[in-house]
Formats: sequence, structure tokens, C-alpha cells
Amino acid sequence: MQATGTVEFVNVGRAQPLQVSGRTVLSGFRKQPVDGEVQVGPTGLIGDEQADLTVHGGVAKAVYAYPAEHYAFWQTVRAQARVALWDEVPPAALLGENLTLRGLLEQQVWIGDLLRLPGCTLAVSEPRFPCGKLNAAMGFPQAGKMMWQSGYCGFYLAVREPGSLRAGDRFEVVPGPREVSIPELFRARRAARA
Repeated sequence: MQATGTVEFVNVGRAQPLQVSGRTVLSGFRKQPVDGEVQVGPTGLIGDEQADLTVHGGVAKAVYAYPAEHYAFWQTVRAQARVALWDEVPPAALLGENLTLRGLLEQQVWIGDLLRLPGCTLAVSEPRFPCGKLNAAMGFPQAGKMMWQSGYCGFYLAVREPGSLRAGDRFEVVPGPREVSIPELFRARRAARA
């Protein structure tokens, strides 16, 4: 049986200044939900920007997807770090994602799987790996470490068939070759860092 899910939010944003370790850098991390249809081109969502194409964006990492199911974890972690209240619901696009998905977790995703939406098709390309900008945007220095430990990384998507998408779209996962999973690749990168 193929996995299915829903696009909960579609998020875009322009590159903006962000304070990272005492210096100002450009970052496309801050995104906002969009109402209505959003066009999807070969390098991502129209109206979205990435500041550092060596780590985010481009053809292989055109769209970043993140499971909505992990928001409860980040709500707790942010409260423990005292950057949010315990009952404060995290904002949409908390992790800087373009698509907040419900119904698809990292352990269900393999490199090469397709997400077939009504208006476009996206291909899973790799996990997202935490960087210093994640700590700065989340407001506490352990955010990246928490992503490494939890494995709640989300995944990048290449645009296989351009078109459009919107919040509320249903998608189905069409299995690819199923040789390397998102968690396997994420753990391998973590081990290489150690």
C-alpha cells in the first residue's frame, strides 16, 4: 500500500538578514504560509529564495519538506530552552520548510521516491542536515544538536514535473528504487561528523 498524506502549509520567503554567531548573514530560513495556488518551477516555489545555494536550493534541493508531526517535539524543546512558552503553538514554517506535510515521516521516505500531487510531481533527493543558521533561527544553540539526535530532519525534493500546489493538496508516494532511506543517509552523515 502506498503512503499518502496532505500538504498542511505551503511556505515561501525572501532572503533576509539573520544574526549567526555575532555576524549578519543572509538567510532564506524565515518563511510564511501562502494562501492559494503556488507555482512550482524547476528550482522551487515561485516567490521563495535561498541565500546559500551550496547547502539549500538549486535543482536537487528545490523544495524542503518537513513533517507536521514533529512540531510537538519542537514545541517542547523550545519551551525547555526558554525561547517559547510551554503552551505556545509553534509558527508555521518553524524549520524553514517550504512544505509542511502531514502523514509522511522520514522513516517512510527513500531517495528517489516520488510525491505525486494534483498539480506537480516532486522527487525525494536527500535529508536536510542542520547548520548554524538553524540554531540562530530557532533561538537556541542546541537546535542543530537536537535535530541530529532526533533524526527529525525532513527532506529535500527535486521538481520532477513542474506545475502548482496549494495547502490542502493530497499526495501519494510512488516508491523509487528503495536503496537508501532518508534515516540511513542522515545517520551516515552524522557518523562522518563524529
